[in-house]
Amino acid sequence: MGPVVTRITRWLLPWLLAGLTLGAAAQELVSVRGAVANLRAGPGTASEVLWQLRAGYPLQVLQRDGDWLRVRDFEGDEGWIAARLTGPQRHHVVRVRTLNLRAGPGTDHPVVAVARYGDVLPTLRRAGDWVQLRGPGGQPVWAAAEHLWGW
Repeated sequence: MGPVVTRITRWLLPWLLAGLTLGAAAQELVSVRGAVANLRAGPGTASEVLWQLRAGYPLQVLQRDGDWLRVRDFEGDEGWIAARLTGPQRHHVVRVRTLNLRAGPGTDHPVVAVARYGDVLPTLRRAGDWVQLRGPGGQPVWAAAEHLWGW
């Protein structure tokens, strides 16, 4: 190994051993547990409440500070949430004005329901460019992944 590779390896190795790769840290997602949770301006209950998030709302983790997470939502807004109010349940949020929810993965399948901008739907699985979700009536539905944000 040359000197440059050795220096890079020495710098990168502790991160890899800790299980923290740059790509994985940027992609960590959580969702809101419980009926509602406060998103705050800073890490702590004394910080101003920016807004409330409802159950299942997906968030990208940007930073951890003790028991608090700095997060970003699908619109790019950022704030802090208590880690205990989040969990690993997979959800997607609709990021287009109206979204056709289909009986199968493809535009050749019939539309069985419609979702609106900001709707949060539980994620069942992904198949290529399509995501199977739990629809508004509880039935399994499919939507194009490009119109969703989350897992």
